[in-house]
Amino acid sequence: MKPEQQGAHAKMSTSSSPAVGLRAVVSFLFGLFIFVSTASLLMDRGRESQVQLAVEHRHLEVRVAAAGNRESQVRWTGELMGEAASGSGEKECDLSVGRWVYDNTSQPLYSGRNCSFILDEVACEKYGQNDTKYQHWRWQPDGCDLQRFNATKLLEKLRNKRMVFVGDSINRNQWSSLVCMVESSIPEGLKMREYNGSLISFKAFEYNATIDFYWSPLILESNSDNPIIHRVEYRIIRAEKIEKHASAWSNADILVFNSYLWWRKQRADMRMKVMYGTFEDGDAKLDEVEMVEGFEIALKKLTGWLETNIANKTKIYFAGSSPTHTWASDWGGDDSNKCLNETEPIPDAGYKGATTDYSMMDKAGEIFRPLEKKGIHVQILNFTQLSDNRIDAHPTIFRRQFAPLTAEQIANPSSYADCTHWCLPGVPDVWNLFLYSYLVHK
Repeated sequence: MKPEQQGAHAKMSTSSSPAVGLRAVVSFLFGLFIFVSTASLLMDRGRESQVQLAVEHRHLEVRVAAAGNRESQVRWTGELMGEAASGSGEKECDLSVGRWVYDNTSQPLYSGRNCSFILDEVACEKYGQNDTKYQHWRWQPDGCDLQRFNATKLLEKLRNKRMVFVGDSINRNQWSSLVCMVESSIPEGLKMREYNGSLISFKAFEYNATIDFYWSPLILESNSDNPIIHRVEYRIIRAEKIEKHASAWSNADILVFNSYLWWRKQRADMRMKVMYGTFEDGDAKLDEVEMVEGFEIALKKLTGWLETNIANKTKIYFAGSSPTHTWASDWGGDDSNKCLNETEPIPDAGYKGATTDYSMMDKAGEIFRPLEKKGIHVQILNFTQLSDNRIDAHPTIFRRQFAPLTAEQIANPSSYADCTHWCLPGVPDVWNLFLYSYLVHK
């Protein structure tokens, strides 16, 4: 594809005139575009329709650090984004600043093999990862300790409540972690998991508690909303449409959003297509914007919805950006290996990968800040830096493959190594300890 020039905008619009013929032509052309894209996708990924869940595509990200990333990193790690009390609650500390400590006594928090609700895309031990050292690293904040996890305390906090993780497969990764952290304390017959389209629900009957995951990778309605078949070359969001998704989580008591991964550039000329209006009303328009501009559009619409529809008692969290480890040269390795065969975290506390973008976290904070005046607080969970060191904790080749491997892939395992998601037990358990600190001890 020929690279687009910077700042160029491709627009398609229909006249506001009631001329039915023109409207029908435009509707047909747009429908044809979506049909052709989907048909091509189905031919390549036809087998995916037979599986219950599919993992997001592996991202070959552009190695361009956004301007101001280092500045944003200093600002975010300097703030009390993960503050929680150690002991009595009199002392506050930044949970996001610390180090990884090897601890094969208290870690892991649960058995991945025994968690019946773990998702196959992150069940690394089940799919042949025999080196489980990655499970035994404990996050140790500087100057305080993370609260010891107590599943019963959390379930009591969730009694008669609904908690919903909203976002992409990274958020599904965190949801699966939390379910595994609590399910072993619930007797058989008093818990269940069920699938309903974009919604996965875990229910703890004794507590009348529900922990859900809802697939909405771009927050707004988009052409990537199918939870199974969503690998499209051209991503399109509907700038004014959030109600369909919001109806699935509007009654939640606790909301955890995550929407960074799908806004990262996979190539230098990648842009987001934004649809305004509707064909029915004759005011449809399709624009193209930079990915970060699309991110802003989505979060501003989400902010407006929260302001109008959320009660002040609802707890709202926006998860930090989850790093990927595609470029091994970032830590002195060979790019052709990606994160394959890495067995220990990067020891440098200040390590920052080329594609780790703190500026998007900064942007999210700016967009959500006006809600404070309305009594609505969105807490950003800052776990980006601590996750950046964990080059050893990804599934790589040890996970379920949702499409048959080609001969070329089998000959070169690093070509299909997943360095985006996280093995369980593992790093997302720490993310949930941050969340636990807020829910139970704040």
